[in-house]
Amino acid sequence: MPRSLSPAEIDDFRDRLCDAAERRFAEHGAEAVTIRELAAAIGVSPMTPYRYFKDKDAILAAVRARAFDRHAAALERAYDTSPADDPLLRTNAIGEAYVRFALDHPEAYKLMFDIQQPSAGDYPDLVRAGERSRATMTRHVRDLMEAGLVKGDAGLIGHLYWSALHGPLMLHFSGMLPPQYGARRLIALISKAVQRLIEDLEDEGEDEGLSVAS
Repeated sequence: MPRSLSPAEIDDFRDRLCDAAERRFAEHGAEAVTIRELAAAIGVSPMTPYRYFKDKDAILAAVRARAFDRHAAALERAYDTSPADDPLLRTNAIGEAYVRFALDHPEAYKLMFDIQQPSAGDYPDLVRAGERSRATMTRHVRDLMEAGLVKGDAGLIGHLYWSALHGPLMLHFSGMLPPQYGARRLIALISKAVQRLIEDLEDEGEDEGLSVAS
């Protein structure tokens, strides 16, 4: 009969298994990875992971929740350490933290956004972590609105800026960008285009949920 494990031992094993799963899921896709392979990667028997997780889907949910939390923490640090009296500088800090996290942790980033998990709603911790991460993409926009720099739907504005970051990064990870069109260069140009789009919507009087304050 397996001995009882302390909370610290349980957390340590879960972290080790999630570390191995993050790499393998990102490299091969969730469908191509088995629990037997994950167990072998950390040197335990094929049945050991079942002491900690119901099945592979539960492991994937835990790995993705951890990735979303790490992502959110990185952006929250950027928000908290940037000047509170300069919302534009704070927005730039959020964008830089987003890009840096993705480039420094590509496996985690791919698991966050490039993995389909139909059962995601069955895992409360994954739902919570995903919402925490998403909230970091609109928090700084509300500061811009309070400063009178933009007006409209903060969520929509946040998603526009998010799209400007996410698209080039995914092209980068897929190897589709030639060296002269790096992700950072594209992000800078697209971000400027998003700003012009906001301004054009205001000039034309279109009710698209956002505009730059005059």
